[in-house]
Amino acid sequence: MGNRHGIFAGDDPFAITRNWLAEAEKTEPNDPDAIALATVDASGMPNVRMVLLKAVEGDALVFFTNYASEKGAELAGGKAAFVMHWKSLRRQVRVRGLVEKADAATSDAYYQSRSLGSRIGAWASDQSRPLESRAALVEAAAREGLRHGLKPARPPFWGGYRIRPLEFEFWADGEFRLHNRFQWRRLQLQEAWKVQRLNP
Repeated sequence: MGNRHGIFAGDDPFAITRNWLAEAEKTEPNDPDAIALATVDASGMPNVRMVLLKAVEGDALVFFTNYASEKGAELAGGKAAFVMHWKSLRRQVRVRGLVEKADAATSDAYYQSRSLGSRIGAWASDQSRPLESRAALVEAAAREGLRHGLKPARPPFWGGYRIRPLEFEFWADGEFRLHNRFQWRRLQLQEAWKVQRLNP
């Protein structure tokens, strides 16, 4: 396994990811849970955008978005990748895997944990669609706020996704650009991980 020790030690890539994220929460000035999420559209054209990773479960990584957005349409293809990079630690985690919608209970719980403004905003934004003006968005938020009150239910078009990885890569900066890279890979979700060190 290429002499894994220190920050790379352990037999569970989800645990390593949680440990690295916990470290980044102490050092990153903003959004240590930000990931660059990559998908492809029906023509095979790639897309990438920043979203917030909200949970590292025992077998999946979870984020939330509008199901009807361009992103949601591309996630329906069932595959995605992301990279999480922390400048303060000089580390990154790359993930590729299969995508499924989170269960309703998970989506409901996270939605209710958000600020009221964010909950209303989920109703107001027709994500990825053309917008006439900022004022039109503010008006839509005011209208939805009046409509839903102080305890809005989760919109049916908004919720969570789980990425179930087939591949992790852990990267850390090394002196003279001799970086450390370890790849965890499996062909099927039920398989054991194969771990190898990669050239930088």
